[in-house]
Amino acid sequence: MRRLSGKSLLAALIVVTTSCAFAQTPAPAPATAPLPAPAKPCVAPEYRQFDFWLGDWNVFNPDGKPAGQSKIEPIANGCAILENWSSGGGAFTGKSLNIYDRDDKRWHQSWVDSNGGRLELTGGFADRKMTLEGTALNQPKPGDKTIQRITWTANTDGSVRQLWESSTDGGKTWSIAFDGKYVRK
Repeated sequence: MRRLSGKSLLAALIVVTTSCAFAQTPAPAPATAPLPAPAKPCVAPEYRQFDFWLGDWNVFNPDGKPAGQSKIEPIANGCAILENWSSGGGAFTGKSLNIYDRDDKRWHQSWVDSNGGRLELTGGFADRKMTLEGTALNQPKPGDKTIQRITWTANTDGSVRQLWESSTDGGKTWSIAFDGKYVRK
């Protein structure tokens, strides 16, 4: 067995180390084309039917007195609308989530409020009006069923009228629960 001199040993170590370093260097990633931009799923005209309600609003009763404030904004890439309601004194608040369902071709609203209330409404848009309806159970007493119907009308002056009606007799007669005019701040 032959002994290597100091210079030969050093040269051999450099060759081995360099070879190992190149062997462990990963190959460069292949060039790829950029991914296409994701499709915008909620661009059909139906998704824009409730856009007239978007905005920051002061809300008034029919007598002109303030009823509250509401901020209505698009969320989830424009696929849904979030309402943030506050009564005149701020004691009563609520939120609704509104969405057009491409499967059943209807609008849906889920409402929750600071009194523990919850309401599910379904409906559609026609003649510059969004009308949503649902049944609330246990109102005013357990076992009762009350139909709730809310209509939002886009007025020509840019305001929006929200008319909330209730029926305890299956829709034969209606009483007004709320009548508000939304005026942009």
